[in-house]
Amino acid sequence: MAQVLEALVREAERRSALLPPFAPRPGEGRRERFLQAFSDASRMHVIAEFKAQSPSLGVINTGVSPEEQARHYEAAGATAISVLTEPSRFGGSFENLTRVSRAVATPTLMKDFVVDERHLAEGARCGASAALLIVRCLTDERLHALAEAARAVDLAVLVECHNEEEIRRALAVEEALIGVNNRDLDTLVIDKATSERLLPLVPPSRVAVAESGYEGPLDLAPVAPYARAALIGTAFMRAEDPAALVASIAALRRSA
Repeated sequence: MAQVLEALVREAERRSALLPPFAPRPGEGRRERFLQAFSDASRMHVIAEFKAQSPSLGVINTGVSPEEQARHYEAAGATAISVLTEPSRFGGSFENLTRVSRAVATPTLMKDFVVDERHLAEGARCGASAALLIVRCLTDERLHALAEAARAVDLAVLVECHNEEEIRRALAVEEALIGVNNRDLDTLVIDKATSERLLPLVPPSRVAVAESGYEGPLDLAPVAPYARAALIGTAFMRAEDPAALVASIAALRRSA
């Protein structure tokens, strides 16, 4: 792993060690509602992200509250809202996840560098309906163990990939959404050709998600036949009218 990713994983391990022991929790149907929200394969679903900063860009937008931004996203038709909980490089927090989850009815995705079951339980406690798992950070054994732990606390999973082998590993996780990240986590460089190359490998029966680097509807045209959803953060956080930008993408129709 690159130095940045190694540091993020170590920080995630440290934070997880401070959390209460893992314990399954009664299901409230949040996992199933999250999965069902993406069932319409005829349109481009939007996973709109609340992200104050990033390692590659620094501060993005600290002038908007999580609740305000989430309400813009919800009003514009976002299918889900992603919330960064990684604090050291992304300015995220479990508090932000809780605030967004309480402010809107739209399902929320906890986005972090999850390596421990305790992290998943905390995300569920804070109101998440789903969690990100990054194949690059996990062995197959840990990937499947964390996916099972997510189910035990009523969370769906979005499994993120960056190459052909990671797609194969991700597809082995039952019912997971399959994300393709255009950002190379080793170099932090974005190449949108990554999604164009890898998304066709995801069967149409699975929910494929294009991630990173998208600015608007035109950017998504090359992957629209393959991606059922797009996860976008920076463009929405920088937009003067985030609701209008979300709505323009949520209105996209796709052939599937």
